[in-house]
Amino acid sequence: MKKNKNSFEEQLKSLEKILLDLDNNDISVEDALKKYEEGIRLYRQCHDIIKDAELKVQMINKDVESGGTNADEF
Repeated sequence: MKKNKNSFEEQLKSLEKILLDLDNNDISVEDALKKYEEGIRLYRQCHDIIKDAELKVQMINKDVESGGTNADEF
């Protein structure tokens, strides 16, 4: 996954703003399409961050279950 300098929370806020903008009836079709494309990109980045976090939690849980105590490795 390509790392992004923006945090998950920042990306989520940007995605929420895009949704509000798309709800606005005063937006042109061209602008709506651009915002939709940006929203999809942000959604995918947020999804990747969540998936990475889930994998990390699974790895830590496996380590703990196997008696390992070195969670700092992750």
